[in-house]
Amino acid sequence: MTTAETGTGPDGPPSEPGTRPGPRPPDAPTRRGPADPVKTLMHRHRTLCEHAVDPMEIAAGLEAHGVTDRTAARFRHRDVFSLAEELYARVPRAETPPPDAPGTESVRRGRGVRAVLHLLPGALCAATVAAVAAAAHAPTPVPTAWIDAPSTHLAQAVVGAAGACLVLLALRLCVRHGPLRARRPSARAAGLWTCWLAAYALCGDWLLRLLLAAGGPDLPYVRPQFDTGTAPALTCAVVPAAWCAHWFAARARRGLADSRCLTAFGSRVRPLLLVAVTMQLAALLALSAALGAAVGDGGAGPVVAATALGLLLFLARLLARHGFPAAAAAGPAAAVALEAAALASVPAARLPGLAPLGKPVETAVTLLGPSAVPAVACALPAAGLLLYALRALTGASAHAPDPVAASAAPPAEADRP
Repeated sequence: MTTAETGTGPDGPPSEPGTRPGPRPPDAPTRRGPADPVKTLMHRHRTLCEHAVDPMEIAAGLEAHGVTDRTAARFRHRDVFSLAEELYARVPRAETPPPDAPGTESVRRGRGVRAVLHLLPGALCAATVAAVAAAAHAPTPVPTAWIDAPSTHLAQAVVGAAGACLVLLALRLCVRHGPLRARRPSARAAGLWTCWLAAYALCGDWLLRLLLAAGGPDLPYVRPQFDTGTAPALTCAVVPAAWCAHWFAARARRGLADSRCLTAFGSRVRPLLLVAVTMQLAALLALSAALGAAVGDGGAGPVVAATALGLLLFLARLLARHGFPAAAAAGPAAAVALEAAALASVPAARLPGLAPLGKPVETAVTLLGPSAVPAVACALPAAGLLLYALRALTGASAHAPDPVAASAAPPAEADRP
């Protein structure tokens, strides 16, 4: 008797009579005949099923391997969660001894170390700003070879460079440990985009004003002017960013254990994400306004620009934390492209026939100030990342405790028929 007579697909469960079997989806059973189609899936993901603490963890692993609700229908189930429930019920739990629970004292010590670690960038940045300001009035000897150069400017440059290196090292430690640690390695270009955005936040407004004031292609030599309020605000915002990321991850994991289906889990995660973003936005606004007023760089423009940049970096890090490094790098890259295009449009407008290119930037700077350019350049990608996060972070695989693809099954078991 042929396959068409029995109504059984060659690579899957029984199909309807008279229909042609379609292409085999991921994890489709390979046994012929009316055998149990779920048994093959049990063998393929046995390690995942044996060590899962609830059906939602199995659903997260299946989702990470490309199993969708349409694939679950081939296994005679209405959705991925129903299929995960059967796997959880049929596969016995692995008898593994529980690891020794760390003592209360060590847990408190670890939390204290992480808290100090996230406070370090803000403290170092504030100390650097204060040291640069103090170096402007400190008496320093003028080297003989540099008799024409102001000694105070040289001291400020040395102190600023040393402080910037220390702040970068502290930020690198923060994103490698704790709630801001990325689940997967990020692209190297993501660090370059972040450095560009930080550099523009420090002196981009000054450079834009200089380009607009210059009458020709040659720029006059002037000393750079740095925005001393934005850098402390952004580095101090690492603390609320880490807390909001931990708050969101903990409550999402709790919802993962309590939800009975993937749709219900997604509806619970979206409000949590919006609350976490709102809390970080409020913290950024408060820090930017307070530190901007303290250093004398007050105004709505710099505050909005710093807040937009901080929100963009927070959303990018949140996506990287939950396993979406490509989207996390795309947001800052888009902001860098917009800022670079705004700077390039000003000298390009002086070329014959290209005068309209500089009109949007000139109009925005005239009406709103130079901070309008970074504010718009960071706000638009931040809005795009938020919309993407509302869809991406509602999946169960985004909240797995470990990379599911690495721990679901060893290669020898994954290829078992």
